[in-house]
Amino acid sequence: MRTFNTGKITFEYPDSWEVEKADILSNPDCIATLSKGENNLFNAVVFPTATNLDDYKIFMEDVISDDGGVIISSDFIQIAGKDAIKVHANMDTPEINFDIYTYVFIEKKEIYIFELRTLDISGESEREFKNIISSLKF
Repeated sequence: MRTFNTGKITFEYPDSWEVEKADILSNPDCIATLSKGENNLFNAVVFPTATNLDDYKIFMEDVISDDGGVIISSDFIQIAGKDAIKVHANMDTPEINFDIYTYVFIEKKEIYIFELRTLDISGESEREFKNIISSLKF
């Protein structure tokens, strides 16, 4: 396992994942991007917020649905010792069909969004992503 530290968060990730250069030009809130092969992309963003988890869950579900996604599950959970939202959705575009797994935390008036986009139907990448999230330290 390797350790990733942004100064705001720390997490552990498997050796099979590679840290990519975060695309802060198109997404200035991006604090981490990791990939596992061509089929798995993990992004983390953080930005100030005045919202709460209840309201953000509704907003997030609406955005996914408006983008043509199908929400498979959407729950409030506790992970890494924190309250969070966990959403699993499927996106079907003309170019590609993929699953999105998202965890959202709100900590000290900042929202942290961790998203995995994957083509992996085996569940291995999702399990690794959950383990990464479970290791989070704010």
